Amino acid sequence: MPLFNSDFLTRLEYLSLVSKKVFRGQMMAQRRTTAVGSGVEFADHRQYYPGDDFRYLDWNLFARHDELLLKRFQEEEDLHVYLLLDCSRSMAAGDTSKFDLARQVAAALAYIALADLDRVSVFAFADGLIDEFPLTRGKARILSLMQFLEKLQPAGASTSLSELAAQFVHRSHRRGLAVVLSDLFDPDGFQRGIDLLRYHRYEPHIVQLSSRRDTNPLLLGDVELCDAETGEVRNLVITEKHQQAYQARFAAFLASLREYCSKYGIGCTIADAEMPFDELVLGMIRSTGSG
Repeated sequence: MPLFNSDFLTRLEYLSLVSKKVFRGQMMAQRRTTAVGSGVEFADHRQYYPGDDFRYLDWNLFARHDELLLKRFQEEEDLHVYLLLDCSRSMAAGDTSKFDLARQVAAALAYIALADLDRVSVFAFADGLIDEFPLTRGKARILSLMQFLEKLQPAGASTSLSELAAQFVHRSHRRGLAVVLSDLFDPDGFQRGIDLLRYHRYEPHIVQLSSRRDTNPLLLGDVELCDAETGEVRNLVITEKHQQAYQARFAAFLASLREYCSKYGIGCTIADAEMPFDELVLGMIRSTGSG
């Protein structure tokens, strides 16, 4: 089945309509910024300095108090949405492709943002930045963005959020929402990369995807395991005790992710790779609207 078909586009339009109803007011509040000029709503005054535009002087205040003060307004700015898509080989491992779901979710979030006249960019990464769809605006650009997503293939020796974040933050982007779509199977841990995004004042939202083989591999006896990212092969004897230890460790990993996101007020979505993309996105929309 094609990754993006006519039914997919129909569901995108529905998601866009729902998103406007649920959190339109919240998003507009988030994208207000105080600036000098003609804006939406008066904010305050500041001292006049030589070279400032005379059009924004408060002449009524000058007439009453003989002070040169400039009006400051709250202006609405378009939101910048950065989709950071994990293309490491582990994203394609398992019975259901996490990679396909991640690309569908990326397309859906991009469509919602573009329909709302926000600006969107996609960064494909594994052990570093692999490819980039440059910052774009306007709903008509969704087809080009989906073509970009369709051409992506799982690659890279491993997942490195810290390396991706280091390359990303030094590209002088305007601050905005940074959505990480990944299984987060980073040998060095996910925290360093997300910390770097927060330090540079991006607003992270993590979408962690797992297949059923990730959560419950159901392997017993003599097995040959091949690392999906490095290709390393190991022959092991797995007992029920090993299975239980693995399941406990995976549950602890997800618990640490939830705890980290809760501690720093980061949006967090944890989903099974078999979940329909629109159900996942609707959950994100509703959690944002109620938050």
